Amino acid sequence: MKITDHITNANGKTLFSFELLPPIKGQGIQGIFDAIDPLMEFNPPFIDVTTSREDSYYKERSNGLLEKVTYRKRPGTVAVCAAIMNKYKVDAVPHLLCGGFTKEETEYALIDLQFLGIDNVLVLRGDARKGDAGFVPTPGGHTYATELLEQVINMNNGKYLHDEYEAVKTDFCVGIAAYPEKHFEAPNLKTDSQFLKKKVDAGAGFMVTQMFFDNNKYREFVKCCRENDINIPIIPGLKPLTTSKQLISLPKIFHIDIPEDLSDAVQACTNEKDVKEVGIEWMINQCKELVEMGAPVLHFYTMGNAEPTKRIAKAVF
Repeated sequence: MKITDHITNANGKTLFSFELLPPIKGQGIQGIFDAIDPLMEFNPPFIDVTTSREDSYYKERSNGLLEKVTYRKRPGTVAVCAAIMNKYKVDAVPHLLCGGFTKEETEYALIDLQFLGIDNVLVLRGDARKGDAGFVPTPGGHTYATELLEQVINMNNGKYLHDEYEAVKTDFCVGIAAYPEKHFEAPNLKTDSQFLKKKVDAGAGFMVTQMFFDNNKYREFVKCCRENDINIPIIPGLKPLTTSKQLISLPKIFHIDIPEDLSDAVQACTNEKDVKEVGIEWMINQCKELVEMGAPVLHFYTMGNAEPTKRIAKAVF
């Protein structure tokens, strides 16, 4: 079922969902199941599975020269989605990236997803490779998430990359990323919302936000979107702060603000156990307020650790 249909069928009730990382190459699927099992009591209608782009490292050869080795740390997104749908009978939402994939590779992935009966995808530009100053498009791939979105919508209209014969139309519900504190490359929130409007006009069906810790940011973002005639569901993405190091790492990596009250409470803690409790309690209160605000779904970035999310969900749902 499409994400938009799940939301419509909920009749205003806030749903629960979460995101997972595929296992590192060489590991089995059981770790994924172990991360899902504790959260199934909250009846997630869908589960996201991330995709990773290629990475590289330098290996010293016998002659002393360095050889660049390219590899993908977490392959298997499509297979993980199939395993989740088969075992748990819930919808799986694979991520599609611009970075690291050609247009042909994207088309093949979408064909596989269609054959598996997967109805939803989340399209993203993706991060820059380690060592690159900024995002560098993959040769033969897309530069912007808007282009990737258009490729999916084209397939929904029966238009594939090489129109040599009549093609079957796909029927994907396409999600996009959103940034309540604006994308770090956008000059301002208004400009950022204009780019979002282009994606919505191109056919995006829902959006999932970057994590945030201040509900006022989400409230203002939703207001800005509605004022710009962006009326698709806006799903808040959430992750509790669980270590003191995250006061520095989260703003640095994700370009977000940590509210002063939360920062002060974390800094007042004398050990990491107390920090985790502060972060979980903050997220519980944040989630309760988001439910009151009418958020369609509370979507958690679990990073494979179900325990904090389970505690939050028990207090909210």
